Amino acid sequence: MDKTTHFGFKTVDESEKAGKVAEVFHSVAGKYDVMNDLMSGGLHRVWKHFTLTTSGVRAGDKVLDIAGGTGDLARGWAKRVGKTGEVWLTDINSSMLTVGRDRLLDEGVILPVSLADAEKLPFPDNYFDAVSVAFGLRNMTHKDAALQEMCRVLKPGGKLFVLEFSKVWKPLSPIYDFYSFKALPIMGKLVANDADSYQYLAESIRMHPDQETLKQMMLDAGFGKADYHNLTGGVVALHKGFKF
Repeated sequence: MDKTTHFGFKTVDESEKAGKVAEVFHSVAGKYDVMNDLMSGGLHRVWKHFTLTTSGVRAGDKVLDIAGGTGDLARGWAKRVGKTGEVWLTDINSSMLTVGRDRLLDEGVILPVSLADAEKLPFPDNYFDAVSVAFGLRNMTHKDAALQEMCRVLKPGGKLFVLEFSKVWKPLSPIYDFYSFKALPIMGKLVANDADSYQYLAESIRMHPDQETLKQMMLDAGFGKADYHNLTGGVVALHKGFKF
């Protein structure tokens, strides 16, 4: 019997989810950065900056950016690790990866790039000092398997950074729901000519595990310690996992 999972608020066969998510990101890749700035009022840049500056990543480190899309975090990691370090930009979606690679090349940032599934990472055990995934974990079919893979490729002492939409502070919920389910699809329609993809993105945020649940999932995946920091009233949380 086929297993099922969620695609936004819909229930689909597990075998169908990756394809459906791929359709969303093939569709939005060209307008992804513009829409990110619009949707968050530019706050996504602040959240990513916080991730980079609190990471402890330093010159010479090896960093893997998963679901790295248009390259925001990868660019930041590259600046931190310098010429003696190594940063991989990866994504499962070829359209997003192409946009990210070309954008970084235009800026003179040359990084290794890989089309990679987070649930089956093509990297050796104990290789990276840090792994990051920003706004990508919630789209993965088997989050537990992906977290185990992230733990596997980290060196002992390495850190995982998961920047993701999370459970918002309760008093903010009504206005946040109105914005997510009314305003976002309209923006998607007007700017990206794609209301459905942004409806899915809003739904996928609501279906993602809350802060404490994700923390426990990281511990269950093999991390020796995990904690999180809420940003913007819990609209986003930065989870950190430590491999012992």
